[in-house]
Amino acid sequence: MSETMEPTVWGDIDGQTITFPMEVTDFDAATFVFSVPAAAAQALLPGADFEVIEMVEGVAQLVVAFCDYHENPWGDYLEINLGFLARPKGAGDEVLGSFVYRMPVDQEFTCKAGNQVMGFPKTVNDLTVSNRDGRIRFGIDVDGRTEFALSFTEPRETGEATRVETGSYSYLDGEPHETPLSMDMGSGAIDVGTVEIELGGGLLASELSTLGLPARPDFGSWGTHLTATFQLGHPI
Repeated sequence: MSETMEPTVWGDIDGQTITFPMEVTDFDAATFVFSVPAAAAQALLPGADFEVIEMVEGVAQLVVAFCDYHENPWGDYLEINLGFLARPKGAGDEVLGSFVYRMPVDQEFTCKAGNQVMGFPKTVNDLTVSNRDGRIRFGIDVDGRTEFALSFTEPRETGEATRVETGSYSYLDGEPHETPLSMDMGSGAIDVGTVEIELGGGLLASELSTLGLPARPDFGSWGTHLTATFQLGHPI
């Protein structure tokens, strides 16, 4: 996975200069991993250039990350990442990244920038986050009704965040693409027994149903005041 070490100007969008590396200096995030049927996961990946990674035969991993960005060059927005551990077809077992097949956000600029610069499948949606008496809930609504929501009991953060380096795969202008990044993983271990999932109507809820949700996640983490660095991506 290559990295861009020197500052690089990508260009302008709506009068704002897009520069890499892009440093995100403050966000909160809850990240969950679910074991899901590999065939159902593969069916949700667009194109034919990537394959989900089977942790054991027939089982892939769905990663769902809920992000509340406070200080980000592209805005102070909410985002939900829904994707799978994946690699380019034909790559060796040592290659491990993720393909995010849906990325709802709640602001226009980050949607436009994510689409044009990284090929991320961002869409503008009605997203919410709340913390009531130590119970955190992230949700996406359509026409005033919940399509997908997840809530959990806020855990205690036990130390420093763990820095994770990875690559996020996408299609940019129809071609397979990778965006290298490093991101903090929060130290708060979520008790998965406290996780509650709501699925309503709509396409996203239907897709998650094909993956076996609602179901208990294998793992969950929570962190506040996290940081991340996104590098300029490249074709694969």
